[in-house]
Amino acid sequence: MNVVVLAAGMGKRMRSDLPKVLHALAARPLLGHVLDTARSLAPSRIVVIYGHGGETVPTALAAPDLAWAKQDPQLGTGHAVMQALPHLDGAAPTLILYGDVPLTRADTLRALVAAAGTGALGLLTVDLDDPTGYGRIVRGAPAADGARGPVRRIVEHKDADAPTRAIREVNTGIMVVPTPMLRRWLGALSNDNAQREYYLTDVVAMAVAEGVPVATAQPAQAWETLGVNSKAQLAELERIHQRRIADALLEAGVGLADPARIDVRGTLTAGKDCFVDVNCVFEGTVVLGDRVTIGANCVLRDATIGSGTEVLPMCHLDSAAVGADARIGPFARLRPGTVLGDDTHVGNFVEMKNTRMAKGSKANHLAYVGDAKVGERVNIGAGTITCNYDGANKHLTVIEDDAFIGSDTQLVAPVTVGAGATLGAGTTLTRDAPANQLTITRVKQVSIPGWKRPVKAPKVSKE
Repeated sequence: MNVVVLAAGMGKRMRSDLPKVLHALAARPLLGHVLDTARSLAPSRIVVIYGHGGETVPTALAAPDLAWAKQDPQLGTGHAVMQALPHLDGAAPTLILYGDVPLTRADTLRALVAAAGTGALGLLTVDLDDPTGYGRIVRGAPAADGARGPVRRIVEHKDADAPTRAIREVNTGIMVVPTPMLRRWLGALSNDNAQREYYLTDVVAMAVAEGVPVATAQPAQAWETLGVNSKAQLAELERIHQRRIADALLEAGVGLADPARIDVRGTLTAGKDCFVDVNCVFEGTVVLGDRVTIGANCVLRDATIGSGTEVLPMCHLDSAAVGADARIGPFARLRPGTVLGDDTHVGNFVEMKNTRMAKGSKANHLAYVGDAKVGERVNIGAGTITCNYDGANKHLTVIEDDAFIGSDTQLVAPVTVGAGATLGAGTTLTRDAPANQLTITRVKQVSIPGWKRPVKAPKVSKE
């Protein structure tokens, strides 16, 4: 099939300079969600109609499988689809989607295409308790078996009289049309209506006039058809989307302290017996092994966590990998390139960047370890800093197996601490420390008798 995605609207109620379809749902543009769904249908062609924001939209979502057509000026949905006609395969039907309706499921669209078959016009409709603002589906008399009568036309809300506005079945805008018919009907559209626009929905009446069957399908959930016209609606859809993800995680056996307080802005894959506390955010691709616990208020982006590992509250892991049975946090930050082995400990207020730390090593508190290679069973004391940047280049710090780094130590890279070496507290290491020796650069302690601390002069009254 052909797929045409209408994405030219301004979205005035968003009150933003950003084109509406580029506003994010789960950290991905609205249009990106629609395109993902379209691709899942394996269409022969996808054409995106853009307009507001100029080249911003095609630049943001450029891909080899997309054709782009600009609508300028913007004269309605029918006029928008006209811009796609040069790109369409006339031998295949055309499915029309909307770039600001991100939650429609692929199964719903497949059902619509199946209902339309090869020669009918297919409409996705939905029954709403409050249909205000939507085009109403006007049908003929019900069938003898009580089934709904045939679709006769669609009447836009602004053009509808009171009896028509009482109809609860509405048009979602999503339709599938035989492409030769679509070309002919679009050419016959008129803008003689309240909005002075070319309505795509008018092709329904044309189909009826020609005796072309109009088939309908409905989604399993009304939220599949909800569009975004304001920040409030965007927030509403975000919660719907996140609750769907949370329900899927629960079904997969993941424990969630509160399904309403988790945000997955990418893909979260979890093994058996995992638990996620409240207010955690998962971005990009995150993989949890078995029995992983994620404490409250953590952010994990493109991270892999080994089985049995506990991430305590308030941690931030970005492009990092943690082995099995490790303990991270609270208040730890693992930056890109950090790889921790099994049974490692990274404690509170420890930051690591581009560091590989092997099995059984620990940095339990108040340290910065960057651009480093740390061996097994190393202890890194509080206040330790790898001075890895000289203002122009990054340099490597190597700490070999079984080394002990005393508190308040600075390792000025490039430098190597040998296996089994001990650095005394307060050491500033500028040369390699030999293996199995104590290295210390602490200044000799001196006490000065008779020294008195300076005292501030008393204030003089101005009176």
